[in-house]
Amino acid sequence: MEYLIPTQTTEDSLRRQVRTAVLPIGSFEQHGPYLPLATDTIIACLITNAIANSYSVQHLPPISIACSHEHSSWPGTVSISASTLYSVIFDVHKSLQQSGVPNLVLINAHGGNYVLRNIVQEATIATPCMALFPTNEDWASARVAAGLTTTDHEDMHAGELETSILLHAQQDLVRSGYTTGDHIANERSAILTLGMKAYSASGVIGRPSLASAAKGKELLASLVNSFADCLAQLSE
Repeated sequence: MEYLIPTQTTEDSLRRQVRTAVLPIGSFEQHGPYLPLATDTIIACLITNAIANSYSVQHLPPISIACSHEHSSWPGTVSISASTLYSVIFDVHKSLQQSGVPNLVLINAHGGNYVLRNIVQEATIATPCMALFPTNEDWASARVAAGLTTTDHEDMHAGELETSILLHAQQDLVRSGYTTGDHIANERSAILTLGMKAYSASGVIGRPSLASAAKGKELLASLVNSFADCLAQLSE
């Protein structure tokens, strides 16, 4: 799993002279009985690694524990506060700027990291030096490109999309049970108050039975293409 931790040296960084860093942000939370707790972190790292192989950016190691409070009913889930996540990203951005890398893209793979939107808003008041990727639009385009059946609302957690990416990139991490793991809970308006447990006994909201490695490959390829627009928005 070399994609989890970048292995460049300081000499590599000096030679490349990049102006943008990419920071994968995931979570450590339940993903049903068949996907690992680190699923979101693995997916964020896969996206980041694919981007780093296609664009001139600095590949950072992941933030692997984030805001997963809605999953706290399940064993294994670990969270940090939104304020802690804010502080870590602020410090990383400041350190990058001090070392001559002005721009930072947050590669987020956990929908519950809501604070990231506010972090980007505040960081870009003076100049466009931070971005959040993938956006909802990027994910939607990737779903179409990969031929996914579900929508992002129906397929919220441990469903067709996430299972497909792991089947493509790290099939050995996907345990049995996903082919019969479908659970639909489209009405979940109180999820922030009641948590995931109020809407899913298994921890799954989506249709993992539709997942395939081929879909996962196309999802990642689409996101790599979409990143060009994100990079173009940042100051040079």
